[in-house]
Amino acid sequence: MKDNNIPLGGGKTPGLGKWKLQKDLFTAFCRVGLLGFGGGPAAIPIFHQEVVRNYKWMDEDEFGDTLALANTMPGPIATKLAGYIGYKVGGKLGCLNAILACVLPTSLMMIVLIGILQKYKDISWVKNMSASVVPVVAVMLGILSWDFIKKSGDTLGWKKALTMLVAAGLLMEALNIHPAIIIVVVLIFIFFPIRRRGKKA
Repeated sequence: MKDNNIPLGGGKTPGLGKWKLQKDLFTAFCRVGLLGFGGGPAAIPIFHQEVVRNYKWMDEDEFGDTLALANTMPGPIATKLAGYIGYKVGGKLGCLNAILACVLPTSLMMIVLIGILQKYKDISWVKNMSASVVPVVAVMLGILSWDFIKKSGDTLGWKKALTMLVAAGLLMEALNIHPAIIIVVVLIFIFFPIRRRGKKA
């Protein structure tokens, strides 16, 4: 059985191991770029599959923290995740390798295929092809969301986790507050907790 527990820090892995690590990085993020249909958020479950389950470069907690931090920063989520994870696993070369693997396949495919799709976009099978991918992406995001909810429930307690989930949903949907603002506020409360002084009776 193949051992996917590759040592972190590509620059420290001598000989062929270093290039195997870079090859694995390129393969993993190339799959993300090719299969992340629907943009950055739709690619997150594929990132999770490759980074956590397949190659085991991160555990669940570390991936969740990385995803939360990446969402607070400007720019496409896919390139931010690829750049950070590539750097963590393979150093500077790994960072460039992962970003290139994530961006290059999609860019080339768009250049080649966009004209074809525009030409035949009114054909029924092309419409059906695009529409049929949407439920699959929805299920992928639902499974990933449920994994994060379970982790939050186990860590914070289900009452607090569900309260924060409902509050975040209301703030984003009802008040149209950007998710990054909510994440930043939560991080501020975590790092700078408000101390309440209880009065003794």
